[in-house]
Amino acid sequence: MSDDYLHRFLFDELDICGAVVRLGPAWRQMTERRAYPAPVIRLLGEISAVTVLFGSQLKQPGRLTLQLRGNGPVSLLLVDCDEQLRLRGMARCATPLVGETPPELLGDGQLLLSLDLPSLRQPYQSIVPLAGESLAEIFEHHLEKSEQLASRLFLAASPECAAGLLLQKLPAAETRDADGWARCTALAATLQAAELPSLPAEQLLRRLFPEETIRLFPARPVAYHCPEDWEKVRSMLRALGRSEVYAALREQGELVIQDEICQREYRFDASAIDRLFAGPATDLPPTVH
Repeated sequence: MSDDYLHRFLFDELDICGAVVRLGPAWRQMTERRAYPAPVIRLLGEISAVTVLFGSQLKQPGRLTLQLRGNGPVSLLLVDCDEQLRLRGMARCATPLVGETPPELLGDGQLLLSLDLPSLRQPYQSIVPLAGESLAEIFEHHLEKSEQLASRLFLAASPECAAGLLLQKLPAAETRDADGWARCTALAATLQAAELPSLPAEQLLRRLFPEETIRLFPARPVAYHCPEDWEKVRSMLRALGRSEVYAALREQGELVIQDEICQREYRFDASAIDRLFAGPATDLPPTVH
């Protein structure tokens, strides 16, 4: 089995559902060549795990984006994924960092959730204040407000791995077993810091809930996906318009477009801009880094 996966599961007798996500190589690809301090690695890894947990609920082609924005030393955490659980992400932070917790690192901030689907005329967005001492608490609060479902999140991240466990109380849980939710959340709280990123999903669930009947669904693969996309950049330049693009070209000599999320640089010289506005461009500009 891949080291990058998501497993959904269901407590058959309790009407409680959940999911386990583990990110190994995909997480390391996302952060290679990015010299993030350890607290930023932890926060970005945790929000990456949450993004996959949330994105796994996409039932049609689309993209889910989670952003945490604040006025603290970490001004932005951004991760998105599509319905195939292909993700990418980045952080912006000042150095040196002061503090360890999300309130210390993010300051006063907001959680932005964006859902872009072909069936929507424009992306759906939800913006709420950050409420919680940890990322798990922030997203538990969001789930309870947005889905009206009690939820518990357990997150872990290091330079090598990011992982998450989600439990959600479904509407019929109280009638199936009045004590079931309290019992399962208490058992989940015994999770040790090293277990979430290291134990396979089946072993983890068996360790936490040895007496419960759990249906574990097949694993879904997760991948880092940040390909070169010249046409997207060309479309952006066309949208800016000929006069603005040529004005920038005269001032700078060439146009350099930075893709901060994917760590790519797109360069357009005068001849590439001429081709761009002469008609559909099919040949690539000469350089990319």
